[in-house]
Amino acid sequence: MKLGQRIASIELFAQPGSAEPAYQPVLLWDENGATLVDTGNIGQMDQITKAVQEIGLQLSDIRRIIVTHQDIDHIGNLAALTAAYPDIEVWAHADDIPYITGEKRMIKMTDERLSQMPEAARTALHSFFNLLPSIRINREIKDGEMFELHGGMRVIHTPGHTPGHICLYLPQEKLLLAADELRVVDGELVGPAEAFTPDMNEAVRSLHKLADLPLEKVFCYHGGLYDHEPSARIAELIRILEQA
Repeated sequence: MKLGQRIASIELFAQPGSAEPAYQPVLLWDENGATLVDTGNIGQMDQITKAVQEIGLQLSDIRRIIVTHQDIDHIGNLAALTAAYPDIEVWAHADDIPYITGEKRMIKMTDERLSQMPEAARTALHSFFNLLPSIRINREIKDGEMFELHGGMRVIHTPGHTPGHICLYLPQEKLLLAADELRVVDGELVGPAEAFTPDMNEAVRSLHKLADLPLEKVFCYHGGLYDHEPSARIAELIRILEQA
């Protein structure tokens, strides 16, 4: 899906034949090369390769990967991409870096959660965890930082879903890449998934950072595009969630 001038989503499907994409990284490209925001879930390299080619680019055009946060469905192909293309830089917020590189266990991968998974899933995860120390972070990104990419891209640190969760705002497009701070469910913009947000109160406080942005579009990793007066909807969400 085209999101703006040289900005497109990459639709990744959890199962062959699924009607809706489960995960939606974003690819942006300009004279500084291509930027990939997040990398999908484990084992989706073939889907990523095909989607990038359909846009008219190659994986070798990617200069940097911006990781919005540590969750597996966002970094699932990070080690594979950087192994295949060692010149790709990886950017992430400092508060999530130890989890992305395997120095610390991901905060949601508890023993209880792992024990409830089928053996095949546990085996795949352990193989994935073994690859994390190979990941090298080239740039620690900070709240409020403005990247000189794609007409300008501002980092908004939105902790709660994870400690180092970030959104990205492109003022030229009036576009917010919300990662998991927001979702689209049945066509409506909603907050982060409570079951997967360890500090929901902090996540709601983080929404205030998005409330005053001049917005025409919000793009969510889960659910896709929302373009029906998003600023008004975010303000409404804050009221609803703070009263819950």
